Amino acid sequence: MQEPTFLILTALADGPQHGYGIMSDVEQISDGRTRLRAGTLYAALDRLQAEELIAPDREEVVGGRLRRYYRLTDEGAAALAAEVEALQQRTRIAARRLADLPNLGGGATPAFGGLQ
Repeated sequence: MQEPTFLILTALADGPQHGYGIMSDVEQISDGRTRLRAGTLYAALDRLQAEELIAPDREEVVGGRLRRYYRLTDEGAAALAAEVEALQQRTRIAARRLADLPNLGGGATPAFGGLQ
């Protein structure tokens, strides 16, 4: 799963959001490393809808502009959960290998929350 997809699904795991809310949440979740532009976001939302990972939740008019909210589907939640598990597994492997490096003296593991 590409990082923008992971971040969008993570944002929607907190509840339905509109486009600007998703963009803001993605930036916050990624500590400012990922800033989605509107065109990129809406192309991703269209793709994620086609893959049935997200669905429209509702629409409302705010200040004369239509605001569409999206929600995570059960399939989207399952895909996100699978990706989280895969990331955790890779993190455990990396932490173990770092702990085995002689120049780190085996002290790297606590920095990774003791994952082994």
